[in-house]
Amino acid sequence: MFTSTILFTFIFGLIVGSFLNVLILRYHTGRPISGRSGCMSCGKKLSWYELLPVVSFFLQHGRCRGCKSKISWQYPIVEVLTGVMFALITWYFGATPGLMIFYWLLATVSIFIFAYDWRHQIIPDSATIILLFLAILRVLFFGPGVLDSVITGIGFFLVFWSLWYFSGGRWLGFGDAKLVFVLGLLLGWQQGIVALCLAFWLGAIVGLGMIAISRAGKLIKNTRRYTIKSEIPFAPFLLIGLWLSIILQINEIFFF
Repeated sequence: MFTSTILFTFIFGLIVGSFLNVLILRYHTGRPISGRSGCMSCGKKLSWYELLPVVSFFLQHGRCRGCKSKISWQYPIVEVLTGVMFALITWYFGATPGLMIFYWLLATVSIFIFAYDWRHQIIPDSATIILLFLAILRVLFFGPGVLDSVITGIGFFLVFWSLWYFSGGRWLGFGDAKLVFVLGLLLGWQQGIVALCLAFWLGAIVGLGMIAISRAGKLIKNTRRYTIKSEIPFAPFLLIGLWLSIILQINEIFFF
């Protein structure tokens, strides 16, 4: 019974991920959120069998059935990531339905910010506000303590605001400062510090890896080149740190 529940939530997550892809591609572009999906290249309206999460992408070999243009790998990645997150949350928190639904919502907003910032290099204020609302709910009903959360959020914000202000936005964006304020509210100081450490470590590792791959692949045409001066969105790493600290409870290792 529990296995079937995990499978159901995974499929439900795939569907939510498919909707997130629509939001990520259309939000603040002037295109309506509602309405039939179509090919980004030729405008062909997609049939229902072309909109099946993950399955359609691979059946069509990652290309539009009409113009044969490539379909972004963002589609299956976001769908699978959302499905896996929903399944993991059900596995960890399924015994407490209220907590499970809360984390489903948190995962949905987190994945939206993750993919949107990676694609557009900006964090929508509306998404940060929704995340702030969820953080307040967690503080009020699930902990950590209110004072701990508020002090942590303000402290994190001031540090990141300073990095943004004194670098003229070259090191970090102001959106990152707003995001870490919410992260501090969500986690409190122990888990929050762990999340930030993980974010910086992962950001450094991925950034250096992308530079190394870029240099090794100079002969490959039509690939983006990364250098030490290239801008890489930091919000995705903050969100990875957030979720690792929540699910793995790594703070117990750091702080005994």
